[in-house]
Amino acid sequence: MTVALSRRASDVRVISLISLAHGSSHFFHLVLPPMFPWLKDAFALSYAELGLLMSVFFIVSCIAQAASGFLVDRIGARPVLFGGVALLVLAALVYSQSNGYAMLLVGAVIAGCGNGIFHPVDYTLINHKVSLPNLPYAYSMHGVTGYLGWAAAPAFMVAIAQFSDWRIAFLSAALLEVCVLAILWLNKNDLLDNVKERHENTQASAQAINPGLIQESPFAFLKLTAVWLCWVFFFFSMASTSSLQSFAPSALFNIYQVPLDVGSYYITLLALGSAGGVLFGGYLAAKLQAPERIVSSCLSITILMCLLLGTGFIPLGLIPVLFFGLGFGYGVVAPSRDLLVKAVTPKGVAGRVYGIVYSGIDLGAAVGPFIFGFFMDAGLPKALFFGIVLFQLMIIPAVFKVSAGTAPKAA
Repeated sequence: MTVALSRRASDVRVISLISLAHGSSHFFHLVLPPMFPWLKDAFALSYAELGLLMSVFFIVSCIAQAASGFLVDRIGARPVLFGGVALLVLAALVYSQSNGYAMLLVGAVIAGCGNGIFHPVDYTLINHKVSLPNLPYAYSMHGVTGYLGWAAAPAFMVAIAQFSDWRIAFLSAALLEVCVLAILWLNKNDLLDNVKERHENTQASAQAINPGLIQESPFAFLKLTAVWLCWVFFFFSMASTSSLQSFAPSALFNIYQVPLDVGSYYITLLALGSAGGVLFGGYLAAKLQAPERIVSSCLSITILMCLLLGTGFIPLGLIPVLFFGLGFGYGVVAPSRDLLVKAVTPKGVAGRVYGIVYSGIDLGAAVGPFIFGFFMDAGLPKALFFGIVLFQLMIIPAVFKVSAGTAPKAA
């Protein structure tokens, strides 16, 4: 009983620390966009130039995420985590002292490098330090803090900028991240990742299961079809979410004449729905142990919701309900999605696999809004919702192929 309680307490500490770090990374996804009106006036920038800042951020993050997975497997997750958080602090400081567009670009590059480390670090620590029965709950809390970080950033940044100025807002974001770094440092023993022990276990496991995979090449895991199917999952999932976050208010205005400020409120509902969905999804994943059924069922429902929104015939009072429902459905999917990735990840290469697979998130975030921006400029707002339907339809076959590939291992 004492051992079980100690194990549970350790799991809670690890999950809390990793979730805090993950929430801070999502917070930094959205520290820049709320400041666009201030930056546009301060430096006479166009919307295209402002949008390019976010594209640079996510493209750099995509590259850093793929590379940092190898670093995690070589030196351990903890030092990489501290380095990533420190880079976010530096990025906010650079933003705050910017004297032109070039310096803002430098800040976006630094922020992208910092953001790129979190998924390889987080999932490596979760999978190696959290007990198996608590994994679904760990994935759930990890996901919900990400959505809360998204929800908090715009309110935090805009409130401070309105009462002072945009430079103080960025300085405040830097100070907030310094606090996160201090908490992680004070609890660094809970984040210790024994790389040597992991490698020793890997070699023993490889001899018994698949000796060629690890010994052949550090890049041998790239031959696994399931890794790329998971990448497809993340790419289209984030392309859908980021496109909704970017253009839903404008699309709703053009289709339903919903005011833009009200449409922005619906994006908050989307994030809050996702947070609630992740919590429920963690419980569901732990109880059902059927991730492919959970994912396909939830996506089928969200596809129907997007089709309804795209028709232009939905009563105005139902739109916020549908947006909350969309977010809830996306959130329920997340813990089961993470369990599928864990199932296809060979031992000893977790950092590398998570780095590659989760790079799909960043690339999807960069590509999705770019594609739908053309449709919006062409006066085709309904294409946003119908395009998201197409993206989600691409995910379902990938999920079943991944699940089919892992079934024999489970047996």
